Amino acid sequence: MRIVALGGLGEVGRNMTVFEYRGKILIVDCGVLFPEEEQPGVDLILPDLSYLDGRMNDIVGVVLTHGHEDHIGAVPYLLKRRNDIPLLGSTLTLALIEAKLKEHRIKPVTRVVREGETDQLGPFDLEFVAVNHSIPDALAVAIKTGAGTVLHTGDFKMDQLPLDRRITDLRSFARLGEEGVDLFLTDSTNAEVPGFTSLERNIGPVLETIFGKADRRIIVASFSSHVHRVQQVLEAASAHGRKVALVGRSMVRNMKIAQELGYLHVPDGVLIDIKDVDKLPDDQVVLMCTGSQGEPMAALSRMANGTHRVEVGEDDTIVLASSLIPGNENAVFRVINGLMRLGAKVVHKGNANVHVSGHASGGELLYAYNIVKPKGVMPVHGEWRHLLANAKHAADTGVPEENIVIADDGWVVDLKDGRARVVGAVECDYVFVDGSSIGTITESDLEDRRVLAGEGFVSIVTTVRPEDATIITGPVIKTRGVAEEDSVFDWIQPKIAEAITEAMQEGAKDEQKLQHVIRRTIGRWISSKLRRRPMIVPTVIVVDREGREIGGKPKQLESGRSGGSRRRKR
Repeated sequence: MRIVALGGLGEVGRNMTVFEYRGKILIVDCGVLFPEEEQPGVDLILPDLSYLDGRMNDIVGVVLTHGHEDHIGAVPYLLKRRNDIPLLGSTLTLALIEAKLKEHRIKPVTRVVREGETDQLGPFDLEFVAVNHSIPDALAVAIKTGAGTVLHTGDFKMDQLPLDRRITDLRSFARLGEEGVDLFLTDSTNAEVPGFTSLERNIGPVLETIFGKADRRIIVASFSSHVHRVQQVLEAASAHGRKVALVGRSMVRNMKIAQELGYLHVPDGVLIDIKDVDKLPDDQVVLMCTGSQGEPMAALSRMANGTHRVEVGEDDTIVLASSLIPGNENAVFRVINGLMRLGAKVVHKGNANVHVSGHASGGELLYAYNIVKPKGVMPVHGEWRHLLANAKHAADTGVPEENIVIADDGWVVDLKDGRARVVGAVECDYVFVDGSSIGTITESDLEDRRVLAGEGFVSIVTTVRPEDATIITGPVIKTRGVAEEDSVFDWIQPKIAEAITEAMQEGAKDEQKLQHVIRRTIGRWISSKLRRRPMIVPTVIVVDREGREIGGKPKQLESGRSGGSRRRKR
């Protein structure tokens, strides 16, 4: 059996693992990664589906372990390639993905599965196991083939007193271990954290205390799929005579689904429409919104910068009821600072116990390894530091180091004769969603955007007649986002003209060669004199003796930068 992770290894997000056996493909999860600051303009990052090109008809199904975006968010983009791929998941998971697919006008083929049930997709025999996570109805999946058995935990923890009383089924883990687990794929996100993840129910009393002390409005930000956290907010609001309004399209949609399916229990009269908030005194209002990760377009970020209909006021209490996803720290702190500048009191995990993780800590992973006693282990879902910490836990419980596979996105792992080995790699790049554009934005484009944002740009326009090496107009220099005035460039302007003239005298006749001369001349000067690296956009219009343009439109966005090139290496 061949295993290829197209996301989720070396990163926290875009989880997607491909299993291949006897010419058929099973996929576990298909999620997105949210962009960081160094990816300006990007909306989402998808798994690289190019590995599946030409093999879409070999896919027998997609198993979705739970309903978080980093596990289901890329499903619409997969189904746009083939819309009848069966989706298997729990009731809540499939309800969430169906709502998302409805926005993409895709009607999926779905199959509800429950813990304790078995199923078959092509040559893959599947067994589903209940696991506890920060969203209800999460599942682990055992994948059995003639090449061996793989147990994939999905995201999990071992909360022994969960709000929904649905614990991780360690008895099934033990039974599968006795039957023989050849490769154990385990959640690594909290592998560096010692001990055990705190109980979800510990958050309730903290929220009760915060609500009891608040004099004005309370705004709670959390993930839009965190049903348990919304439940706790509803109960705290009810206890203190407050009404709750959900803010944000995804929050409203997901909680409506959770309520209809019985996963969210709303006390009578507590939930109100956002339109009715202004009719109530501030001390009777709770707003439950998205934006706990500092996402620019989410409700909380827009409140912080004053572009949301809800205006944050003096002494409002803001609760960020979530942990920081790695890479989001600066964005979240920027939102916190913006809210505090408006006079709000901000409560977050750094100063109060307002969130517990949905992932198993080191102690829980040790328990899992001792219970399952796998022959081999492949840590998943985490950055490299998480994967390595998880691998150490496996080794500490007796898993031979030669049977522990540390892999990155795109690495090919073969499970043969009960042993897993890295045997190669396939292309596995970031696929960027930018508005309606999917996959057309490259790292080079993002580098251009970073340069424009940080260094500005310089444009140079000139008209030339190469026949007699004459400059007709220009060069005219204009800048945007460069601190210096345009007059600073008066010294280099004649130098550029000399370089253009010399190049034409030496035989340079087309605009591309002359653009290169301009870029090189001004780039060196800007780098040495101004210590800057702006984008340089030269435009050369070539005309004949009658003043007619030669060669059609100039390539105005033939981008270049002064100095060297910066490229992020993943």
